[in-house]
Amino acid sequence: MGNTFKTAFLLTALTLLLMFVGRIFGGQNGMLIALIFAAVLNFVSYFFSDKIALAMYRAKPVTREVLPRVYQVVERLSEKIGIPTPKIYVIPTESPNAFATGRNPNHASVAVTQGILGLLNDEELEGVIAHELGHVRNRDILISSIAATVAGAITYLAEIARWGMIFGGYERDRDSRGGGGFGALLMLILAPIAAMLIQLAVSRSREYQADESGAHFTGNPYALASALAKLDASSKRLPLPATPSTAHLFIVQPFLGMSMGNLFSTHPPIAKRIERLTGRPAEFTMQR
Repeated sequence: MGNTFKTAFLLTALTLLLMFVGRIFGGQNGMLIALIFAAVLNFVSYFFSDKIALAMYRAKPVTREVLPRVYQVVERLSEKIGIPTPKIYVIPTESPNAFATGRNPNHASVAVTQGILGLLNDEELEGVIAHELGHVRNRDILISSIAATVAGAITYLAEIARWGMIFGGYERDRDSRGGGGFGALLMLILAPIAAMLIQLAVSRSREYQADESGAHFTGNPYALASALAKLDASSKRLPLPATPSTAHLFIVQPFLGMSMGNLFSTHPPIAKRIERLTGRPAEFTMQR
């Protein structure tokens, strides 16, 4: 029920935001155009947000023959958890990471990067996949995928507003509508904040829950803790450039090109996640 409500809230908020922007820049006609655009975007968000996320990172579907190691783990854990086996994708990058997406367990996909396959041993890889299947079972994947699309749309609106201000597109109408330039400035300020809040709202508690689910499914919390430590260290050496609107999908925070620390973090600190998994401080856990 919680996820259903949050999904409806995000899509409604996006519709209202688009209508607000349409009203500022186009009056009644602008609101109508924005409403039509919002309806199309909501449809795309619900049915195609997973495909958009996979395409954004050039993820390619793989067969059992090509990647038997991952297939065996996914199939065994899916049967144990009681969900259909998700489709498996590989992202062609050496930066180690993974994410799950889809609108429900019957339409789910798990994507792993090429780099994660060489970095983790079998137990650690099992822990990561169990974490991602935890997102599938907990039905986090729809809300996360839609949040990515909504945040991307808000960011896109901010870009339109920014370029409109640069080229003076709204200045000519300031006198007649009393605030076109102000509206653009408002979008420029609020859009990144709104996108960040969406990501923070859907991510932090869900990562803890998926960690807990992954540890429960494998019965080996130390393997997932070890995987998180390796992923955190290696992803910093080999960063995966990611958009802020999709960063929350990944198991560990990808590189965003920002230097504001935890303010822009979509994930709990790795040390906290390890401590919750093992019940011991991260530095002691890794010496085990």
